[in-house]
Amino acid sequence: MRVSVFGLGYVGCVSAACLASMGHEVIGVDVNQVKVDLVNDGKAPVVEERIGELIADVVRTGALRATADVREAIMDSEISLICVGTPSEPNGSLCTTYLERVTEQIGAALAERGGRHTVVFRSTMLPGTCLNLLVPILEKNVGGMAGVDIGVAVNPEFLREGTSVRDFFDPPKTVIGELDPASGDAVLALYDGLPGEVFRVPVPTAEAIKYADNAFHGLKIGFANELGAVCQALGVDSHQVMDVFLADRKLNISPAYLRPGFAFGGSCLPKDLRSLVHAAQRADVSVPILSHVLPSNSDHLQRAVELVERTGKRRVGMFGLSFKPGTDDLRESPLVELAERLFGKGYDLKIYDANVSLSRLLGANREYIENRLPHLAQLLAESVEEVLDHAEVCLVGTRDPAVLSVLPHGNAPVIVDLIHLPDADARRTEPGYVGLAW
Repeated sequence: MRVSVFGLGYVGCVSAACLASMGHEVIGVDVNQVKVDLVNDGKAPVVEERIGELIADVVRTGALRATADVREAIMDSEISLICVGTPSEPNGSLCTTYLERVTEQIGAALAERGGRHTVVFRSTMLPGTCLNLLVPILEKNVGGMAGVDIGVAVNPEFLREGTSVRDFFDPPKTVIGELDPASGDAVLALYDGLPGEVFRVPVPTAEAIKYADNAFHGLKIGFANELGAVCQALGVDSHQVMDVFLADRKLNISPAYLRPGFAFGGSCLPKDLRSLVHAAQRADVSVPILSHVLPSNSDHLQRAVELVERTGKRRVGMFGLSFKPGTDDLRESPLVELAERLFGKGYDLKIYDANVSLSRLLGANREYIENRLPHLAQLLAESVEEVLDHAEVCLVGTRDPAVLSVLPHGNAPVIVDLIHLPDADARRTEPGYVGLAW
């Protein structure tokens, strides 16, 4: 394919050189003439493993050249990759100045060129940037419609500086946010022959995936460093701890606990986090990530309260009360906390949980509920139907088949989904359905 790559920084330079080495005819574009001259001389404008020899090879064979002329690049290509920078503004917001400028320039050149051309945004940008900001700029300048007259896609990169050439040829995944199937097909053809799973998704999803990845990478590094500092203060070998931690592929390094849902609770996670943070404080070790996990969990629970408040309705039904399905353990259950907050705000509450009977609660479990929700006996319902007959709003916190099989559709009662119901995707179009974080 004939490809133009806008922006010859780390991402653009590596993308241009690697695509050229795969047999594509590539023209790099940059406003910095020094970078353009370096590439045309067969030299890399960035310091990166293998990039120097790669650029020398593809420039020598004629597969890669560079220019500062946007029009020239557009006239000589059928697909364009946008790899310009999106730095932070002083207030932390995303700077889209360079993206907007290059989109205008490409649009103007495409208006003159004619014919379908696919514009692929590889720069990191927040969800909504492409469709709400860049596509209108492109359509205005081209005088055509995106997805019809112009192809548009978002194709985030997953290249680590220092190993970016290696990452390009052996990607963890390829993500294509496509405005239309033809746009996605064009991007897919670029990477023909590369390994790894391909995900063709809506444009905003592709934009968000890059942020999910980088936020999690930062979280992992911060978590490991904080835990290491606590271990050092307590006289424990942190690398030995993490070796064992990483060996667990069932719960730790796995999809476990990484699906948006309701707040966590139970007899282990809250108390263990509290004790670890307390131990760190006693040892004068600052652990801002660990110390904010429980407040974050509490804020997530509060979102459920606010969803109920927004309905303006007062009769509330809750399905589920124990902290985990299949148990009657109520200790630090987030559903008990939710019930307590709603009851305290004067909501008329009915609760059904097949595993919870006040007469069967014993020991610490009974003591906990008597302290946190002493009115539980008057709130518990004997059946699913009793809750449905009562409720204007139903909070669903269980996957009990007896509950899921009779949950109504439509707009009454309002269904507030705390667990991502099996039919959540189908329910999203219903006026009476609200998902907690989806």
